[in-house]
Amino acid sequence: MDALGGLRDIHLPAPPTLWPPAPGWWLLALLAMTAAAIGARLAWRTWRRGRPRRAAVRRVAALRTRLRNGEAPEVLLAELSTLLRRAAMVRHPRVQVAGLTGEDWLAFLDDDTHAFSRGLGRSLISAPYARVARVDLEALLSLCERWLRRNA
Repeated sequence: MDALGGLRDIHLPAPPTLWPPAPGWWLLALLAMTAAAIGARLAWRTWRRGRPRRAAVRRVAALRTRLRNGEAPEVLLAELSTLLRRAAMVRHPRVQVAGLTGEDWLAFLDDDTHAFSRGLGRSLISAPYARVARVDLEALLSLCERWLRRNA
């Protein structure tokens, strides 16, 4: 009698399937979804925080258009000063910004350039009270837009 003849053939296990995944894959998927949710929330929060800045920059663009259409410089300067103050109060505490006038206001607007206290920005404090001297409003609008992009 043949001893090997009584042995049965090797049976291979069933090939692994893709479903259901192993527990490690479930954990990895959960971590990926959590990271995506956190990233989406941070992106949404960043976008919402920048909304006042974007609105202020659009407002400066509208003022620039009105300047090119020939509107009075006194009106534009008053609106520009109001816009800067509103943008500053959105970003900084109201107590810190609301009471600033004159030179203190210009010093607040200055970063390291002194463009407001020693340059074009001086017309922001004198415009409501005196006739506007020859001011390069286009350059002043660019200066204010740059300040808004950095600080608002």
